[in-house]
Amino acid sequence: MSDTLPPCPNCSSEYTYQMDALLVCPECGHEWNAVSESEETAEAVIKDAVGNILQDGDTVSITKTMKVKGAQSALKAGTKVRNIRLVQGTGDHDIAAKVDGFGQMELKSSIVKKI
Repeated sequence: MSDTLPPCPNCSSEYTYQMDALLVCPECGHEWNAVSESEETAEAVIKDAVGNILQDGDTVSITKTMKVKGAQSALKAGTKVRNIRLVQGTGDHDIAAKVDGFGQMELKSSIVKKI
């Protein structure tokens, strides 16, 4: 971080100070993360089970059979999933895709392999 702290995004006060990982404005009491906006917008690299970097639109295959909550059958290993989207899903789920026979679902990148 530089020697000068950024002004408060809430009230534009120049008297901000750092408290642990947060920046604090003494005038309005606003607190925000000290990480710069450029670091926040940088996309995280998502890798598959083997270590290949995944991108939107890739085709992947499921590496192990898994039970699907509410479905009568399991999602078998080797099932191809086309046109994936990388998302910030719930928990570890970072892939959104439509799986044939199962519909729209979120998958973990740790159980797929890029084809």
